[in-house]
Amino acid sequence: MSETTTTGGAVEVHYQTPEEKLELNRLGMWVFLASEVMFFGGLFTIYLVYRWLYPQVFATASRELDLVLGTINTAILLTSSFTMALAVHAIQAGSRRALTLFLLLTMLLGLAFIGIKGTEYLHVINEGLFPNREQLLTLSADERPGQIFFSLYFAMTGLHLLHMLLGLLVIAFLIVQANLFKRYSAADYSAIENMGLYWHFVDIVWIFIFPLLYLIDRAS
Repeated sequence: MSETTTTGGAVEVHYQTPEEKLELNRLGMWVFLASEVMFFGGLFTIYLVYRWLYPQVFATASRELDLVLGTINTAILLTSSFTMALAVHAIQAGSRRALTLFLLLTMLLGLAFIGIKGTEYLHVINEGLFPNREQLLTLSADERPGQIFFSLYFAMTGLHLLHMLLGLLVIAFLIVQANLFKRYSAADYSAIENMGLYWHFVDIVWIFIFPLLYLIDRAS
């Protein structure tokens, strides 16, 4: 049984073994990710329903997106998953220096993704494709599905971007903890592993978003 003590008003949990701590923290992260899967799954379902109802309009709207930028961002995220995996491997081997290097590389790749996505947002907005209530009400019934596509585009990519920003903040926190407070080691790396699981989840979500928004309808 694990024991709980209180020190200075803070609750500290003591585990019998480092493996017990790792397994319990890993379980907590998987439960959290399962709830996120259901959240994004609802958005994907809504998108697929509307695409089934308006396939030609969604195909036309999809071609307004920049396939090159989307492809570059996909490559960037896949690379960031690799650097995050290397960060986890580094701390498992007991190297804080390598951990910091790979976390920084992951942050840089994440920031590059956000910068490119911002460029794409500006393009969509400048083309007058940003959905708004007044425009939606003035459009004909045949034109409204196009606005629905871009509403879902901003909802899906925006929520994904929010998850990335939160992930980058946590990575920055981990870097500070590892270097200023000498946290994490080969015996205590659950926080790094959980961040790795979260980051891989964010990347997997994009792997679903990319074909749904950029690829499928281009063949229509």
